[in-house]
Amino acid sequence: MTTTGRGLGYWEVTSIGVGGMVGGGIFAVLGLSVHLAQGGAPLAFLIAGCVALVTAYSYVQLSVTFPSQGGTVSFLDRAFGSGVVTGSLNILLWISYMVMLSVYAYAFGSYGASLFPAASQVLWKHLLITGSVVAISGLNLLRASLIGKAEDWIVLVKLTILLLFVAVGITGIEPARLMPATWSPPVHLIAGGMIIFLAYEGFELIANTAHDVRDPQRTLPRAFYSGVGFVILLYVLVAIVTVGTLPVAQIVGAKDYALAEAARPVFGQAGFVLIAVTAMLSTASAINATLYGAARLSYVIARDGELPEVLEHRVWGRPVEGLLITAAVTLVIANIADLSSLSTLGSAGFLLIFAAVNGANVVLAGRTGSRRGLSLLGVGLCLGALGTLLWQTAQGSPARLWVLALMAGTALAAELAFRLTTHRTLHLSNKSMQCTESESKR
Repeated sequence: MTTTGRGLGYWEVTSIGVGGMVGGGIFAVLGLSVHLAQGGAPLAFLIAGCVALVTAYSYVQLSVTFPSQGGTVSFLDRAFGSGVVTGSLNILLWISYMVMLSVYAYAFGSYGASLFPAASQVLWKHLLITGSVVAISGLNLLRASLIGKAEDWIVLVKLTILLLFVAVGITGIEPARLMPATWSPPVHLIAGGMIIFLAYEGFELIANTAHDVRDPQRTLPRAFYSGVGFVILLYVLVAIVTVGTLPVAQIVGAKDYALAEAARPVFGQAGFVLIAVTAMLSTASAINATLYGAARLSYVIARDGELPEVLEHRVWGRPVEGLLITAAVTLVIANIADLSSLSTLGSAGFLLIFAAVNGANVVLAGRTGSRRGLSLLGVGLCLGALGTLLWQTAQGSPARLWVLALMAGTALAAELAFRLTTHRTLHLSNKSMQCTESESKR
């Protein structure tokens, strides 16, 4: 692969990955992890991070060997061909992005509503959920992505405030709140990590930059591993401060805006407001980035022959149809589902996708020079984590299993319906990849 001196460097690529992971997940799902893992929430974040770190190995090997802007979609197509299973997985990835958007919009609404009187918070939450998706979709349609242009500053602000929260808050923790006696049983503790796994999924965004990276053989591995490692450390420390300074019952009672609640003991009401505003800024930027990425993902999948051609159309140079569909589905999901359901759906979807990416690296190990055993471990960890999440869901909210089945079934049905109702010639895997790579150069 040839690169130019103007390509992305280590710090730029790493910031993309860190920004994707700390895009809003920690603000949204911290309370859920505490609800399941209790005092063991920091360990739950560590367990989820280890699954992400092992999966990052497959992304590193695939990104270095097959650089393109297609990322996950390109890896699956190259390894397994453009068949029904691959097409269904790619559509499942699109649906999972919609769920992620719903998590971010829900968090935006919850933190914003927490600033209003309790009696009107439900109304404000739904108004803010709807307003955030509509407004940011409008910015994307008008090619006026003001939030996107300020993304570097937003990442810096939220990281600074989270690190300040840790630095000040760690002096006030009560060690007894973190002792093993306060932890949930092992299976519940692991499930507490898996339900918030979506807080780590953003590292895959680094793969989409591979074609534009300087010295990718050196830069990409460093960016993946250091980015995921830094976020694991940050999440564990945030969880330690939160659990160490607040009773579990209080965290669970404010689980939709737990991080802001955790700032009260240290910073008072001003800290609550500061974290709430930071969360809104962070989740707004995450909505912007994920909405654009999901719309582009639908375009890539359609171009590869796995969705209708209408999604290939561009207006003002943008995949508008995909953006509108993504925004509309997000509005419905975010306004009817609760945070726990959204996190379960999102985490389950990404665990299945990441298991497939690890599998892709097993298949392509001869070309990527990978250690098959490590990627097989990644497959096992992702599927094991998914199984734990499903078990926990069956124990606590069995009805959600039907929603998960509906999510996977929708992806498969959409792919089958498309293939049965169209005579469009499907791209071969290699041809699809060449198309992906040639477009990324344009």
